[in-house]
Amino acid sequence: MAFERTLFIIKPDAVEQRHVGEILAAIETSGLVLRALRMMHLTRGQAEAFYAVHRARPFFDELVRFMTRGPVVVGVLEGDDAIARWRTLMGATDPAKAAEGTVRRRFGRDVGENAVHGSDSPETARTEVAFFFPGYELG
Repeated sequence: MAFERTLFIIKPDAVEQRHVGEILAAIETSGLVLRALRMMHLTRGQAEAFYAVHRARPFFDELVRFMTRGPVVVGVLEGDDAIARWRTLMGATDPAKAAEGTVRRRFGRDVGENAVHGSDSPETARTEVAFFFPGYELG
């Protein structure tokens, strides 16, 4: 097992539906350690920069509009195999295909409004953590 850090985002749909506490409780129950946390309202520029990898995709503008429509909660989790563990806890991108008990199955509406985000690799995690917590010493 590798000790890792990963970024997570509780997206606007889950914040609007007041599921932040339940999602954080699921994270803590899983044994992942919460190392950083903040609530913010992304600007269009921030959302475009964060999701730049998807710029050429047809859903890019819709994604940016969604991620800027209300506050999000961003944070850093750590633990052994944190990336895979968080991705398992999140569930499949499509909430209808996510396993029972996963965050997306419980709180996601559809593929576009699926409650949470998580880094998909150690490299992505480093980039994403630095994006939201630049210069912050995570210990």
